[in-house]
Amino acid sequence: MLDLSEIRQQIDGIDRQLVDLFEQRMKLTKEVAEYKIETGKKVLDPEREKAKIASVTSMVKNPENIHAIDDLFSQIMANSRKGQYQLLEKLGQTLREPYVALDEIKKDGVKVVYQGVPGAYAYAAMKNVFGSDVDNFNVATWRDAMDAVKDGKADYAVLPIENSTTGSVTGVYDLLQEYDNYIIAETFVKVDHVLMGLPGTDINNITTVYSHAQGLMQCENFLDAHKDWKRISQANTAVAAKMLLDENDKTHAAIASREAAELYDLEILKTDISDTVNNTTRFVIVTNSRKFVKDANKMSIVFETANETGTLYNLLSHIIYNGLNMTKIESRPIEGRQWEYKFFIDFEGNIDDPRVMNALRGIQEEAKSIKLLGNY
Repeated sequence: MLDLSEIRQQIDGIDRQLVDLFEQRMKLTKEVAEYKIETGKKVLDPEREKAKIASVTSMVKNPENIHAIDDLFSQIMANSRKGQYQLLEKLGQTLREPYVALDEIKKDGVKVVYQGVPGAYAYAAMKNVFGSDVDNFNVATWRDAMDAVKDGKADYAVLPIENSTTGSVTGVYDLLQEYDNYIIAETFVKVDHVLMGLPGTDINNITTVYSHAQGLMQCENFLDAHKDWKRISQANTAVAAKMLLDENDKTHAAIASREAAELYDLEILKTDISDTVNNTTRFVIVTNSRKFVKDANKMSIVFETANETGTLYNLLSHIIYNGLNMTKIESRPIEGRQWEYKFFIDFEGNIDDPRVMNALRGIQEEAKSIKLLGNY
């Protein structure tokens, strides 16, 4: 039996041959790419790749290696495609749509819409980005906010997209895909829930508590200590606070922000009621045209993939291949198509970075559909 060092020497020799052969293959695939560019043929040829996999696996002598050879040549051909996409971009055959590059978001003379009422966390997010004096108005639903931007009634909309404890706001993700509005910025608001009531409310007499569904979830431990309280969900936390004024009932309370309590002259009955101390909501700012700030460093996209083995892996590999850092992936079912999904992806990068365009080009060529949601 050969000792380990001799075995490794033989492996090293084979690896040198593999590298040499691989580089020869990549040189030839570059010539294939040039031919496809001249003739207008698409880079991805699924039938050719299936035939190639069938051909190479038929050469395998040891049946135990068939799966490994299948995987190896699938990756070789995937790398070949990625190189061809890079060549297409270098030669100016980009799929990138026109956009406007801004030095910074315009904040003067603009109108901003948010869902809820004054005192809502979306209201605080709006002030984070645009300041207290910005011209603004509120609407009842996230869809109303998206419509206001689409129709030009507002320049920007403020929408919650993710909470650090309760996760993604899936309804907003769906709207981002549905509308041709684009994310241009994001901001973070620390969620500091307090229990509030009308002045003179006795916490021992409370029977009902209002809040947004996520607000109730985020204070579940506190509420579980008051199991006799009826929990009623509202459109958002500030709406819940305002309801106390409308009902004028001292047996009712609300969970909302300190700002909402001050705004509506309500009495804070209990502080520090959130399950998690570091509870933060991420909001996105959307506009109705492809405008991106020049120093943007995050991309958000959504794509659909065929319900076939390895397709999601292959699409995500374009991000990895180009050295980009994916920071989030969220799946959502496609309405009316059972067991099919769309994937929302965030990754670091700027639309003017060739690596980003290479990744987007590869995904666009191989996904069933793709949409750029924003660069911010």
